[in-house]
Amino acid sequence: MSTNFKELNLNLDIGPVTRIEGHLEFKLGIDDGRVKDARASAALFRGFEIMLKGRRPMDALGFVPRICGVCPTPHSIACAKTLDDLFKAEVPPNAHLFRSILLGVENIMSHATHFYALFGPDLVNKKYSGHKAYPLLQERFTPLQGSSYLKAIKARVKLDEVYAILGGQHPHSNVFVPGGVTYIPQLSDITKVTTILIEVQGYIEETILGSSVEEWLNNNSLADVEEWMGRDGHEKGDLGVFIKYAPELGMAELGKGVGRFVTYGVYDQEDGQPWLKRGFFDDNRVNELDHKKITEDVKHSWYEDYEGGKHPFQGETRPNFDKSGEKYSYAKAPRYDGKVAEVGPLARMINDGDPLLLDIYNKFGANVFTRELARLHEAVRTLAQVKIWLGKLDISKPFYIKPKPVKDGEGLGMTEAARGALAHWIRIKNGKISNYQVITPTAWNVSPMDSIGQHGPIENAVIGTPVPDEENPVEVQHVIRSFDPCIACTVHVIKEAVAK
Repeated sequence: MSTNFKELNLNLDIGPVTRIEGHLEFKLGIDDGRVKDARASAALFRGFEIMLKGRRPMDALGFVPRICGVCPTPHSIACAKTLDDLFKAEVPPNAHLFRSILLGVENIMSHATHFYALFGPDLVNKKYSGHKAYPLLQERFTPLQGSSYLKAIKARVKLDEVYAILGGQHPHSNVFVPGGVTYIPQLSDITKVTTILIEVQGYIEETILGSSVEEWLNNNSLADVEEWMGRDGHEKGDLGVFIKYAPELGMAELGKGVGRFVTYGVYDQEDGQPWLKRGFFDDNRVNELDHKKITEDVKHSWYEDYEGGKHPFQGETRPNFDKSGEKYSYAKAPRYDGKVAEVGPLARMINDGDPLLLDIYNKFGANVFTRELARLHEAVRTLAQVKIWLGKLDISKPFYIKPKPVKDGEGLGMTEAARGALAHWIRIKNGKISNYQVITPTAWNVSPMDSIGQHGPIENAVIGTPVPDEENPVEVQHVIRSFDPCIACTVHVIKEAVAK
């Protein structure tokens, strides 16, 4: 099947899609007021895999966090875990918790930024001006002016302060290394950070929830939420407003997903096992995750062709830009066991067996509404845990155990960024990197078609979307932004000479 844009009836170009992390080129085929075909094109090249070839393994720690300035921590942790695996490092319990604390803080920041600065402004789109809730939505979510928008910015500054106290700086902390972390917090650090987190919790309870964190986390079903909404004015919080009006605005019908979800597990506890479980959800059940079933296809990506999909340990990154043929994106096409799968907060909640999101998913499926609700719910769950993890740190015990280097070998590091499953793979020969591969969350979600014609998750979700007004395709924008794509993390500019 040809995917040459000139040959296809892709009659609506809404690219670049902005107000996401980076810009996404998106082309649609519209017929009878509905999307019949879609192509998501990540139009810039990320060359980190090429940059790292021939360098020392430890050099990766300086490079890979720069893949993205929005979510550098998961890249740092994925790299450190990759080197842990390569060097067979022993990681102390304190280090596992410390990594999880900083990752949790950054992911909460990302979720708040997404909902208020990236997704929320569409709630005040002119399409909804006739709805009874429009004045309320304007008052809260208008960019740079809305009351909730401004409060979210202040809360993010507080979380940045937490990160700086423990991680030294944000973004691009240098605290993560194979064998642990380089900073031992003092009791005064832990006390100050806990105080700030209590302030942030106060903001969440007052502005987002309209209730205590504990009250919200006691909700285990949609029926519980409906009862919670009618109690003590909870529906007046931003979350209550979203739950009440998003379905009325059609968001529970937009962006139906493929029903398959990949999660690598995240927030390692003292024993190195993740707090949020890993898994592959398919056929309405969670299956054990096997990284050997992960492949990347480049049939429709601007890379030199190879047959079928390759596991990242055998992966290739050889750019080949040719706009005249079937290729249309610099994103590769990750697949699990040959299947298209979605990643992100909804995937994490489902694979972890979160009772509330499982119940809501079973009633509504994957769509704009459930993805956004999962993101906000996860932020609340994570904040409650970060305070617990801080209390478990024992500053009298090690935070780092120096590993022994190796000359040859391979390593794998898996974690979760705010946007979903993230993994790094490394192979070294004679002490130098022979291959380094990264699959970002957005690569999963924004992937192009593969060699057997399967669309990626966002393309799939957009197909079928109604577009009553081609001058204002806000429905499509809702779907795309519900995945919180980070194109900056998927692609990067590189000079042509470097790519050869």
